[in-house]
Amino acid sequence: MTAVVTTIVISATSIINYLRKEEIKRISLLSKAIRIQQEVRAPDTDVLDLLPEILNINNNIPFIVTDKDKKPILDLGFYRNIPESTIKDPVKLNNLVESMEKNYDPIEIKVPDGNNQFVYYDNSHLLNNLRYSPYILGLFILLYFGFSFWFFKTIKKTDEGYLWAGLAKETAHQIGTPLSSMIGWMEIMKLETPDSEGVYEIEKDIERLRTISERFSKIGSVPELNDSDLNESIKENYDYLKRRISRKINFGLHLPAEKILVPHNKILMSWVIENLVKNAVDAMKGEGSVAMSVFEKSKNIVVEIQDTGSGMTKQQARNAFKPGYSTKKRGWGLGLSLAKRVVQEYHNGDIRISQTEVGKGTTFRITIKKA
Repeated sequence: MTAVVTTIVISATSIINYLRKEEIKRISLLSKAIRIQQEVRAPDTDVLDLLPEILNINNNIPFIVTDKDKKPILDLGFYRNIPESTIKDPVKLNNLVESMEKNYDPIEIKVPDGNNQFVYYDNSHLLNNLRYSPYILGLFILLYFGFSFWFFKTIKKTDEGYLWAGLAKETAHQIGTPLSSMIGWMEIMKLETPDSEGVYEIEKDIERLRTISERFSKIGSVPELNDSDLNESIKENYDYLKRRISRKINFGLHLPAEKILVPHNKILMSWVIENLVKNAVDAMKGEGSVAMSVFEKSKNIVVEIQDTGSGMTKQQARNAFKPGYSTKKRGWGLGLSLAKRVVQEYHNGDIRISQTEVGKGTTFRITIKKA
């Protein structure tokens, strides 16, 4: 693409340079005609008619003839393509001559009496308008290619999004059938052994499966933010994960005494917390500490999850939330990218790695605006 734009700009610039040289040739010819007319001693009709003809042919290049003191020679009509208002205003006319001199060196006309004259000139309006056209054209082409790239990339991402949403909803549908059956059998087991601890734990796991099924079913649709107490949502998630993750992991939870009223979707927020905790456990290789804390900061509610795992390099931290990126051999790289989407798109919040150091651990921070 760069080569195409460069070629077009060079070609257009070459054409403009050619037109500029042609205009200079025309002014040079006009200067010669003025000199010849003043050198002719005997009346020669053909020669005398040459200058007006050349002057009339030049209908777009502005020029003016001056004496050696830069005083315009107006009485002989040696000027063309200059506004009448400028001709009548000595100050404007003087400024115009100086402006022309900055762009092109004047052409000297040597006359027999020694009072040499000078032809001051500038680009035609057409050439001035074309001067920036190569760069405008190059910029337009770059914008066109950029827009095309963005458009096709967006279509691709949209198609991939629809595919993943369809797979997620189908997964939720497939889980729903055996889950309904399990719930029925669970009710029968509760009638037979109502006080069994095993039945109680299985019931919690079935409820968890139902939650997971609801998570998948919500992908691709806008969730309702109808839950309010964030402390309660995080506490429920914490209690479940603590009982089912290795006992070699030391869990800590720090919640404020008062309720944290934040509109959120409990099911999706629990998905975010679970992803972050499981990433922490994987980083610690099943042994270490995970601390969860919730606190207010300015007009925001902050949730932090800190681990004592392997930590990340700067490059790993930059890519952590990108879809498909994973430092695990068996990882799909979707957990953190989904967590980011849930927090940013559905809850208008922010999620980031606030601190990480190789060999010492990582701290994830979720920020959500208060109600």
